Amino acid sequence: MVHEIHLALVSRQATPNITPALDPDFRPREVALLVSPDMIRQADALTEVLSAYGLKVSRWPIENAWDIEHVRDRVLDFLAGREGEAVALNATGGTKPMSIAAYEAFRALERPIFYVHPEKDRVVWLYPHGESHDLGDRVKLPAFLQAHGARLEKQGGNQGVSPARRELTNRLVNDVKCLAPALTTLNWAAAQAQKGLVSPPLNPAQRRNPLLLDLIGRFEEEGLLAWEGDGLRFPDEEARAYVNGGWFEDHVYGVIFGLRARMQSKGRSIQDFGRHLQVSRRVGRELVRNELDVAFLADNRLYIIECKTQRFDNSAPGPGSRGAAALYKLDALKDLLGGLQGRAMLVTYQVLPPVDRQRARDLNIQVCSGAETSGLGKKIEAWVQ
Repeated sequence: MVHEIHLALVSRQATPNITPALDPDFRPREVALLVSPDMIRQADALTEVLSAYGLKVSRWPIENAWDIEHVRDRVLDFLAGREGEAVALNATGGTKPMSIAAYEAFRALERPIFYVHPEKDRVVWLYPHGESHDLGDRVKLPAFLQAHGARLEKQGGNQGVSPARRELTNRLVNDVKCLAPALTTLNWAAAQAQKGLVSPPLNPAQRRNPLLLDLIGRFEEEGLLAWEGDGLRFPDEEARAYVNGGWFEDHVYGVIFGLRARMQSKGRSIQDFGRHLQVSRRVGRELVRNELDVAFLADNRLYIIECKTQRFDNSAPGPGSRGAAALYKLDALKDLLGGLQGRAMLVTYQVLPPVDRQRARDLNIQVCSGAETSGLGKKIEAWVQ
């Protein structure tokens, strides 16, 4: 049943307020936001997103989100002013006192109340009892991020990975056990070439290393580098960045690209995905920018993937290590950009040390490392289930 108006309780968890409003079979004509003073910025973000989809958005302010009697009185006043209109309460957001007070007010007047199940992405009717409704996956990355207080400023192209590049990255991943040490040297050479696009000379042992020569040859075949004396020259910054780890991000993106079609055939969907996403958030007066290697939405839930080709075992093992830094970054971003249901995965070409694997488990972050990366598609598919 479609109701003309949803009363939504504004909190830092934006997803359950936008997904029912944007579902074509559940969409209201108006969303009224119950807003406390400390949630003005969140209400602004919701207003922008919902208005962009053609919904009318209004606000009903409250002074104290923790005062049950005050909130209940304000909700009763709201309902009195909407007499004769089909209003339903979305009881998912807000503080616990807000949710309880709004529920009591709607229940007293026998108005409908629903809740968005956070794990199953469906509407559950609290009153009156009715069949649950699976929500449509209509939200795209820009709107999802905007609802969570962030802006997607820029992202990489959304075309698939070319067959030649896909063959290259598949070979590199399938041969990870033998090529991982050589890739460390190639990463070093590409990093050292950042200014002039020419690396320092490789030493005699490196120039005789058959695995390193094989690795360099694979990139050379694609026109991504060439020998210049005993060093390596890159044709442009894009090629240098690609050799210096960008290829691995493209490989992961290509896996998601292929997985999308496979999941659709099974009745599930990846509703949107992207790579090299540059995201900004306003923190006080400061604009904070972050880059996401790969991100996608499935069942209205944000999944973030960080891709690393660097070695971890030579870095300090403590909280300041490379592995720890990547994991703490993911932990923060999945909560800030994805809310309570945000998910994150660290994908590493090199083997991740045991201490960092344990840290990932503690932070509830998935890991796909070393030889495991050849089965990344199956791992992500199981992750999304």
